[in-house]
Amino acid sequence: MKKMLFMILTFAMLALFGSAQCGAAEASHAKGPSDILVVSGTILNAQGKAVEEAELKFFVDGKEVELEEEVVTSKAGRYEAEITLPPGTLPGAKIEIEADKPSFKNTGLVVLDKIVKEDVDASGNTSYLAHHSFTLMREITPAFWIAALVLIAVYALIALELMHRTLAAFLGAAVLMTITYTAGTFNPNYVILPFEEAMQAMDMNVIFLLMAMMMIVGILKKTGVFQWMAYKAYQMARGNVYVLSCILMTITAVGSAFLDNVTTMLLIIPVTVEIALTLKINPVAFLMPEVFASNVGGTATLIGDPPNIMIGSYAKLSFLDFVQNLSLVCLIGLVFTLAYFVFMYKKDYLKAQVGDVDKMIAHLKEEYKITNTTLLVQGGAILGITIFLFIIHGALHMEPSIAAMIGAAVLMVISRVDIVEMLEHEIEWPTLIFFMMLFIVVAGAEETGLIQVIADWVKDMSGGSLVVGILMILWVSAIASAIIDNIPFTATMLPIVAYLTTSIPGAEGGILWWALALGACLGGNGTMIGASANVVTVGMAERAGYHVSFMQYVKIAAFPTAVTLVIASIWLLMVEI
Repeated sequence: MKKMLFMILTFAMLALFGSAQCGAAEASHAKGPSDILVVSGTILNAQGKAVEEAELKFFVDGKEVELEEEVVTSKAGRYEAEITLPPGTLPGAKIEIEADKPSFKNTGLVVLDKIVKEDVDASGNTSYLAHHSFTLMREITPAFWIAALVLIAVYALIALELMHRTLAAFLGAAVLMTITYTAGTFNPNYVILPFEEAMQAMDMNVIFLLMAMMMIVGILKKTGVFQWMAYKAYQMARGNVYVLSCILMTITAVGSAFLDNVTTMLLIIPVTVEIALTLKINPVAFLMPEVFASNVGGTATLIGDPPNIMIGSYAKLSFLDFVQNLSLVCLIGLVFTLAYFVFMYKKDYLKAQVGDVDKMIAHLKEEYKITNTTLLVQGGAILGITIFLFIIHGALHMEPSIAAMIGAAVLMVISRVDIVEMLEHEIEWPTLIFFMMLFIVVAGAEETGLIQVIADWVKDMSGGSLVVGILMILWVSAIASAIIDNIPFTATMLPIVAYLTTSIPGAEGGILWWALALGACLGGNGTMIGASANVVTVGMAERAGYHVSFMQYVKIAAFPTAVTLVIASIWLLMVEI
């Protein structure tokens, strides 16, 4: 009985195996040779920029071809599709292609009129090649108006200080993506920014660079070196308040070029206030010149001011590019700054009660001395190596953030500073999150076409003239940066300047980037909300009991801001000529 069952099972398995082989053979025979068409191309927008994630469909004699995988464009706007057709279909069949993406006009069916026969392989398959590129035109959809409204709302909340700027940007980014995945799910005209593209929009080079530099400065702060520098400034001035003001401004400007202006002001303000109170003068007479010098000095380098970090990362400009193109004009601006503020505050400086200079120097020497020489040597060496890497990062094809990260990591290891304490107390997380969310809000405006509309308007207003383009970007950037924080404005201008750099004759050398940097950084001096360093300075002055109103700040800073911008205008036009 068992033997019989075994035989039955064996015959059944053989029958099934034979049937499978027969089916495979029939399928293979039915498939036979095929016509294989490979279609490739690139999709750009009206400004010549690659269109990513555009969907393509293919039709043969009016019937859509079902492909194994969806065909979409890459980050570079390229696509490639392989279509398998019955033998003899080509070249006689009508092959059509269609491209589509939310916020763009559908191309409609486009006939591929150039299909080239390539070869016939050993299996009898005939290969054909075709190439077709598209220009997708923008379409004003509800997503466009929503993105514009959100961008304006975020700016208004920041400028009017109705909400913390980090919360305003966070709310704006959340609204854009929520609408994309609610209304956009049912109607593609409401698709603003998918999550994947939002993540790509965040420039992590900027985020990591800022974070790493905060860590380096946080460790150096523990040595007391910045307060010691203020003491040395007083010692060098020997009671001469005019000289003291110039030295403090110079130290602030140089420190801002290599540390960033916000950090420099946080370190220099407490010492400045104490020196001013000792001299019996209003600390604002020192603080206003310092913060102005901070923004001027920070303009000179890649890492000196957040707008420069954003510009350098977006445009792939090196540390040396900034130094070579901006340091001299910033030096001229600093010389003017020194002369102007010494003259402006001469009455306050004349009221200074210098008293016993030697006694004051002795007091400051005891109060502000180096507290950790070993850590200072370690930190100084690592900072020097980091700055050297900044200088050569272009030759190494290395992002600036990598130089800052290795410097911060090594310094953390050798200094044995508690990493948890560092992350909790020295990293300005609200600032970093603000940057990340702001990148998303601006990406939404760019993805829906708002940025391109503004860029085309600027181009039309300039009439294609490089001189007009330079002056427009410089002065519009300056005025806008004085009204709102220069960081969100710079984020908005990046894609606009990138487009104008390629579309205005003569701008290929990158001069428009320097116009944006000078306009955003120097224009930020105009009001107390124009730059982050200004906000920090006014806030710390108020905590010390010295209130500076919005109009008082404008009255002090408006004229020197205008003069530095005139200097920048002349400089840029001389470079262009």
